Amino acid sequence: MIIDHQPFLRSLVRRLAAGVLLSTLLLPIVRAERIKDLASFTGVRENQLIGYGLVVGLDGSGDQVRQTPFTQQSLTNMLSQLGVTVPQGTNMQVKNVAAVMVTARLPAFAQPGQSVDVVVSSMGNAKSLRGGTLLMTPLKGANGQVYALAQGNLLVGGAGASQGGASVQVNQLNGGTIPDGAIVERGVPTSYAQNGVVRLELNTSDFAIAQNVVAALNRRFGGQTATAVNGRTIELRAPMDPKGQLTFLSQVENLQVSLPPARARVVINARTGSVVMNRTVMIDEAAIAHGNLSIAISPQQQVSQPNTPFGGGQTVVTNNTQIQMQTQGGAIKRVNTSANLADVVRALNALGATPQDLLSILQNLKSAGALRADLEVI
Repeated sequence: MIIDHQPFLRSLVRRLAAGVLLSTLLLPIVRAERIKDLASFTGVRENQLIGYGLVVGLDGSGDQVRQTPFTQQSLTNMLSQLGVTVPQGTNMQVKNVAAVMVTARLPAFAQPGQSVDVVVSSMGNAKSLRGGTLLMTPLKGANGQVYALAQGNLLVGGAGASQGGASVQVNQLNGGTIPDGAIVERGVPTSYAQNGVVRLELNTSDFAIAQNVVAALNRRFGGQTATAVNGRTIELRAPMDPKGQLTFLSQVENLQVSLPPARARVVINARTGSVVMNRTVMIDEAAIAHGNLSIAISPQQQVSQPNTPFGGGQTVVTNNTQIQMQTQGGAIKRVNTSANLADVVRALNALGATPQDLLSILQNLKSAGALRADLEVI
């Protein structure tokens, strides 16, 4: 008698494959990112620049001089520097000029002659900066030194029109940008290595991430190349040769690091009613009852007066206020334990609550200890 073992073997293989797939799905998701996306080198940073200037060439949409006297003063000073003398007491009605603030970011290692983008914002009552040209504006740092000069035509993303008291506007008209609108005149010395030691600062404080970064660096470069100072700062021993330092730091930036699961967090925007949660949020089993209470108050006045004007009566005004209260019933619903984001979304959708009601429900779940996440309200 010959026994065919093939069906048994096929069934066994299917069960083993299903078990392997299930175990794979149950494993925590490990993600990897480059160090340049997780941290930055100490000393390699941008610097904020600011300046005050004038925008000209507007189509009658500039500042009104009577309400913004600083615009007239700035225009008078600029003309005097160009050799044009304006008699004192002259009331200039210039509607094509607007006083603006100019801001920019000076990147690290910027050298004289390079260009940076600038942002121009109106500080008066100009209606629009569309079509304007920014005149030469010095951009200063926090120490009062000039680091760049800005000038050029504005790029305004908005549009608007008005006629006969009616107006329409799309996006913002009182601000714009000038791509490559500023030329760097002075660089900022950047120092990132001291005696061959470079500090790496994580974007967020996390001891687990810091330990993983240190382990990855030591595996790649060997020895005690990296040492964690705390949950945010890591010290690196770089080569003393400047060229060797550049090669070393470029390799450090592109090194892949495995990250632990992110900390569970729910972010609530109370102004817009939006709720955002990451994939590590969990909900324990709980019972929820939620209903809406609305109250409407309508004040009314009732006038009572005599039938004839000679009856000797007096007109009486009585205030009558009507109050209506309406309650929407909310049955108690059971929320099962949710171990992943899909289950959390499914459980919250089962409540049938609006996004605005969801804000209160999540806060109450956190107070009851059923929401395993940090709750952040912005």
